[in-house]
Amino acid sequence: MGSRGRVPDAPGLPGCFILISLIHYMRDDSFGKLSRDYLFFTAYCAHLVAFMAEQRDIPQGEIPADLTQLLTQVERLVVLTGAGISVESGIPTFRGPEGLWRTYRPEELATPQAFHRDPHLVWEWYDWRRGKIAQARSNPGHEALVRLEARIPDFTLLTQNVDGLHRLAGSQQLLEIHGSIWEVRCLTCGRVREDRRVPIPILPHCENCGGLLRPNVVWFGESLNPDILRQAQATLTQCQAVLVVGTSAVVQPAASFALWARQSGAKIIEINPDPTPLTTHCDFSLTGRAGESLPLLLMHLGWD
Repeated sequence: MGSRGRVPDAPGLPGCFILISLIHYMRDDSFGKLSRDYLFFTAYCAHLVAFMAEQRDIPQGEIPADLTQLLTQVERLVVLTGAGISVESGIPTFRGPEGLWRTYRPEELATPQAFHRDPHLVWEWYDWRRGKIAQARSNPGHEALVRLEARIPDFTLLTQNVDGLHRLAGSQQLLEIHGSIWEVRCLTCGRVREDRRVPIPILPHCENCGGLLRPNVVWFGESLNPDILRQAQATLTQCQAVLVVGTSAVVQPAASFALWARQSGAKIIEINPDPTPLTTHCDFSLTGRAGESLPLLLMHLGWD
């Protein structure tokens, strides 16, 4: 695992426009100007290479002292987790190669339109997912967050994951912003209840009114539960730091959560194997897997 303090700014958007313009200019302009433009082009490429090298040339196994100092002083902490922490428990991500089911991409099934068109097919896919998740267990990353929760007076865990592994590990102050695959919601009466049957009868119906049930998750094209979103916004605007773990930082609105907190003065800490769109905005970025980085962080804090 590598670490770094304040992350250097990436080459900005104006620089990208310059690069594109130079490529176009080199292609169309006369040979007499080519050498001058080539120098500009080479210089900018060198800047890009230096930036990429800086992102990767990181001391291994280090936790910055000012990060441990920050966390020992923080009283209000928000943690945001994404699919990366669940991958370490063997759960495939939507965007990875294992996200494909039969010949379908998740984006073709996890929509209201798909359910309306063929609820049987969508439930077959969810039954398959539930079966995979039922075999999974929480990992050291989940368990480290439970220990971190016990140490921070005002702690909130926001997860984009629907697998329930945080709850299985013992997290208490938890908001599942995309819902839970282990809950079902009736399309007729709106009742929500837990249902852990594997396999689940297809098609499942409501015990209360007989209406068709759907997974109680947020599908593509749907808004977050407004009550959960309000709670998330409240914690983000009041926290002193936000710890972002295993998320690609591309799915909105969760991708903007850390920036909302930053607007209120919070520090941003990221743990991820690879840089994300959030990385250049972070005060601290630890390069590594959640199951390795989080226990190491707690060890440096003396909270293991």
